[in-house]
Amino acid sequence: MVSEDITLKRLYWHSRRGMWELDLLLVPFLEHRYSELDERDREAFRALIEEEDQDLFVWLMRREWPQDDALRRVVKMIVEYAETTGNDQYRTL
Repeated sequence: MVSEDITLKRLYWHSRRGMWELDLLLVPFLEHRYSELDERDREAFRALIEEEDQDLFVWLMRREWPQDDALRRVVKMIVEYAETTGNDQYRTL
């Protein structure tokens, strides 16, 4: 349990980016959906947040999709989550 708490804290800080738009998408997804993901999707999320901000922005704004299937899957989950929740700040993007 302690190890999982530490992992979540690390993921939270890695999800905080230099771009406000990315924070609005990554942090709520991590807080509300990450725990429900299977291990394969958790691994993809961890890989996703290691990507460059510019790539993340293009993917999360749906201008392009990642080439990697696992990354594409998790990006789509993040976007879908943002679009279907009451995240009013997301709607301003």
